[in-house]
Amino acid sequence: MLSRVLSAGLHGIEGFLVDVEVDIALGLANWNTVGLPESSVRESRDRVIAAIKNSGYSFERKRITINLAPADIKKEGTGFDLPIAIGLLASSELLPGDSLKDQLILGELSLHGEIKPIHGALPIALLCRKKKIHRLILPAMNVSEVSVVGGVEICGVGHLSEVVQHLTGEKPLQPAPLKLFSDFFTVASHEGIDFSEIKGQTQAKRALEVAAAGQHNLLLIGPPGSGKTMLAQRLPTILPDMSFDESLETSKIYSVVGLLADNGNGPLVTRRPFRAPHHTISTAGLAGGGSHPRPGELSLAHNGVLFLDEFPEFPRNVLEVLRQPLESGHVTIARALSTITVPARTQLVASMNPCKCGFRGSQLRDCYCSEKSLQSYRSKLSGPLLDRIDIQIEVPPVPYGDLASQHEGESSARIRDRVLRARRIQEERFKGSKIHANSQMNGRVLRRHCALEGKGAELLEKAVAKLALSARAYDRILKVARTISDLEGAADIQPKHLAEAIQYRSLDRNLIS
Repeated sequence: MLSRVLSAGLHGIEGFLVDVEVDIALGLANWNTVGLPESSVRESRDRVIAAIKNSGYSFERKRITINLAPADIKKEGTGFDLPIAIGLLASSELLPGDSLKDQLILGELSLHGEIKPIHGALPIALLCRKKKIHRLILPAMNVSEVSVVGGVEICGVGHLSEVVQHLTGEKPLQPAPLKLFSDFFTVASHEGIDFSEIKGQTQAKRALEVAAAGQHNLLLIGPPGSGKTMLAQRLPTILPDMSFDESLETSKIYSVVGLLADNGNGPLVTRRPFRAPHHTISTAGLAGGGSHPRPGELSLAHNGVLFLDEFPEFPRNVLEVLRQPLESGHVTIARALSTITVPARTQLVASMNPCKCGFRGSQLRDCYCSEKSLQSYRSKLSGPLLDRIDIQIEVPPVPYGDLASQHEGESSARIRDRVLRARRIQEERFKGSKIHANSQMNGRVLRRHCALEGKGAELLEKAVAKLALSARAYDRILKVARTISDLEGAADIQPKHLAEAIQYRSLDRNLIS
């Protein structure tokens, strides 16, 4: 007898429908799974047989064929265990034929029949809503992450017998209550991290405020112990809270890679991610990849901050993969069998020493690096990559007077208030478009909102000529100047705003000095 159970798989971070067709026919006992199953799917045979037996059920041991359609897309993961088991029981006429209609089933089975959590439940729940599927039956431990998805009955199950009793009508499942984003959202807690702890570094803190206000990429350059890492870690404390759409986008990525339980803020990502991978990371680890493509650190930092400490110590080929995503906001991973596109709209914050020994320009210690050594160190960062970093700021050593001072600096809360005011100006400016911050402006929008006249145009012309700036650097200076004017509430970009933005091109100025 033939049965059909609706389930779903993952392609990148998006779900797609899968028809699990189970046919039990006369012939020698045999089990064959077709439809491009990966090893984890093929191994489901022994799990399913043991789970059905240990749950007190049985099925006909004849010629069993299981087809996972569409057959031209790879199927991987353990989420097909439960629909295969239900299909076997339905083909053995232990379940009513019409009980499987208009509901999607997925879950991993243990040998005892218990249903274990799966990866990617959130994008599959969103797929059900899009396809107008009435009910989603999935592991109980995945219910919390999908309970914000309206328009679908979410039913969590903990054992195979619960699904059977539901389908036979003996004990129908009760849908989980719909939860609002506000039920998960809490005021961002940063474990006591605050800008008030930073001693001195007034200019660097101002640069971070500008970066936060316009979502600009930032490079901190300074000797060891000057506070670069402390500054970077405090950037999330002045960023706006995540919106519901941003939270869903980021949570989908964490759901697919199985990190939602480890993200630190519950079943949804409600605080902006802060990812700080070690400099030994591979290209696939940063941008994503593998034989079956998965998101990397760039995508895990989507709608948040990607912090790369010791910037020049990363392999050059790893850093170069940043160039395209920093412009487009997404990563396309192409493999022989599949191509996926994953969002990666992240704010890059990097830090580096001014030279190999770390003390060039320091008044506290001498630098022994030769010019050749300096050029070799800085050449690890390509010009095209540095061009994509809007703000390059020097972080000098902190004087003893500042270190010993008992005076607390400005708090994150006060800085964040100014950032939020600037962001509200940008929201109004870009209303009705897909642009949310000044750093995302394209050429046409830039010309409309960053027009220069008189002294401002003359100042920028001189800067471009003296610093030999590229067209991209020219655009980024305008974007940063627009953000500085927003922080002041100014309608137009003034010469002083441009002057400050030009000062943030530290490496461009040093290269000609």
